[in-house]
Amino acid sequence: MSGVLSIIFLFYHLLLLSDFSSSFPLCTNNRSPFIPKTPLTFCQYEGSVCCNSTEESQFQNQLKAMNISDPGCASIMKSVLCSRCDQFSAELYRIESKPRAVPVLCNSTVSANSTQSQQGLIDSCSEVWNKCQNVSIQNSPFVAQPLNSTSKLTDTWHSKSSFCGTFGGSSEDDLVCFDGGPVSLNNTEIPSPPSGMCLEKIGNGSYLNMAAHPDGSNRVFLSNQAGKIWLATVPEEGSGETLAIDESNPFIDLTDQVYAETALGLMGIAFHPNFQENGRFFASFNCDKVKWSECSGRCSCNSDVGCDPSTLGSDNGAQPCQYHSVIAEFTANGTTSQPSVKPKEVRRIFTMGLPFTSHHGGQILIGPQDGYLYFMMGDGGGTGDPYNFAQNKKSLLGKIMRLDIDNTPSATRFSNLDLWGNYSIPGDNPFSEDKELQPEIWALGFRNPWRCSFDLERPSYFLCADVGQDLFEEVDIVTKGGNYGWRVYEGPFLYNPPESPGGNTSATSITTIFPVMGYNHSEVNKVEGSASITGGYFYRSMTDPCMYGRYLYADFYAGGIWTGLEHPKDSGNFTSSKIPMTCALDSPIQCSVEDGSSLPSLGFIFSFGQDNRKDIFILANTGLYRVVRPSRCNYTCSKENTTSLPHPRSTPPSPSPSPSTGRRLRISLLEMMLFFISLFMFGVSCNL
Repeated sequence: MSGVLSIIFLFYHLLLLSDFSSSFPLCTNNRSPFIPKTPLTFCQYEGSVCCNSTEESQFQNQLKAMNISDPGCASIMKSVLCSRCDQFSAELYRIESKPRAVPVLCNSTVSANSTQSQQGLIDSCSEVWNKCQNVSIQNSPFVAQPLNSTSKLTDTWHSKSSFCGTFGGSSEDDLVCFDGGPVSLNNTEIPSPPSGMCLEKIGNGSYLNMAAHPDGSNRVFLSNQAGKIWLATVPEEGSGETLAIDESNPFIDLTDQVYAETALGLMGIAFHPNFQENGRFFASFNCDKVKWSECSGRCSCNSDVGCDPSTLGSDNGAQPCQYHSVIAEFTANGTTSQPSVKPKEVRRIFTMGLPFTSHHGGQILIGPQDGYLYFMMGDGGGTGDPYNFAQNKKSLLGKIMRLDIDNTPSATRFSNLDLWGNYSIPGDNPFSEDKELQPEIWALGFRNPWRCSFDLERPSYFLCADVGQDLFEEVDIVTKGGNYGWRVYEGPFLYNPPESPGGNTSATSITTIFPVMGYNHSEVNKVEGSASITGGYFYRSMTDPCMYGRYLYADFYAGGIWTGLEHPKDSGNFTSSKIPMTCALDSPIQCSVEDGSSLPSLGFIFSFGQDNRKDIFILANTGLYRVVRPSRCNYTCSKENTTSLPHPRSTPPSPSPSPSTGRRLRISLLEMMLFFISLFMFGVSCNL
């Protein structure tokens, strides 16, 4: 009977989450909207919002301090202050550009083009002017003035047109504006996905990581799992040339330090933004303390997180925490243009012993806006995260960390913090607001984040793919302090762990941010019963203009490549489509094809890469591939200017139509019924 009740409970939750691909952009405080535990009363916003009852009280006190005598003006000023609670507040306040003190006020005279409903759209700019122009307001947000000063709008602006020229706008170009209440978006038709993706193969090497050279040139750094990093030159697209790389002469060779196995090795590389001047670069890798004496650090299974290392048992014959995750800093010593440097470690940034030999991510990225180092760490391994590390706020497993690698710890500021290496804690990390969190943590609730990226055009869009367990692979928009659900949820599905020596976390005790994209394991069949996501990038190159603005991600086992389109822009609503692909016949290196088809045989898709030209690359065990002009594979793209392009050396055949050009990630009632039927038939997946 209890099993039946569990299924009914899960079915109920799935009904609630049937529109799970709808997520949200950032709030003005760099977080995702949430449903507050205490409903708002002063600000009349319902559902997902960007402020809690404490912040709402601050707006109420701010309005009271304005001392507005006119009721009409007070009412509209209240709505302006409360607009920070709107789930689209980041766009209302245009946080991607220069943050505003007040939202963009809808001004119907600017443009009739809008993603917001135009019927009944209130010209809020005129409303503010008409009701408040001659009203005295203390500490008005519209006026830069000394504290406790009082002014009228007419003291600064002499007409409505000049006022609205400063604060008015429209929702043209897929943006939104404030019309006096919650933002509402039209469900306009979603653009069709590209007809296909064309690839060329430019290298035979098997690489795990790619990083564009900070000098802005056509050079990239490539690394393999064994521990070597090379400096390579990428040829022009369509030139017929291959990757210029000297495999015998690596930029740096760390194979003596790196322990490489199925899910262990050199997992990430990152270069300091000022690499040209300081030569600083970083490597994230795994080491074996039995084979390398300098591989030592605290075990992530310890009394602080309620874990006893002696209870872990043997994992592939290894001792508990025999293997470590390490971030080390190296320097090129002013020889950034030379092909090799001595592999001398300058500083050990981070070291942590791993409970098992899988699920430890390892990618590192430098934040494009803040310059901090982001470190992706999985739950440590074991089926279903048995010790519940991902939800344990005292554990660094199952987390994304954010570290200051430009400053050493201060004896006064950080004397009460027990750090895991040589770094400082950014003062605005979530622990400053949630005292239960370890200070390194930026976001939590991940199983195994496998490849994350910042959008070049919108750096606040930080997307991470997270490998699933039995059913679902997901892509998340990662925000400050966000909880992404594992092991309470696997994607949008409630998860029932097979064992729980580390205790459980209830679904009602956390505010879960659900994925914006992903796929069910039933959608891939490259390796029976297996699926594992590989995250990618927003495509920002004009090489394939029909791909522009779409997020690319893939299945590790080459079970497919998807493009995710956010529509309307900045809405957080993504639609994913599995996209057909083929290899250009004029590829510099001929691509192998699958038996009985024209599809390229990529093998395992380890990662995606992006160079300084913004072109996107696929890093697979069979070689290095680049996304190229669709016309080279006879794909149709109306935005591509083919008249000025050189003719390929040979004309590829028309690609075979894909049996599935993709479907929108919406869970229908029928799909959910099929899910329950198949739930009892699924085996444990073979993931990274």
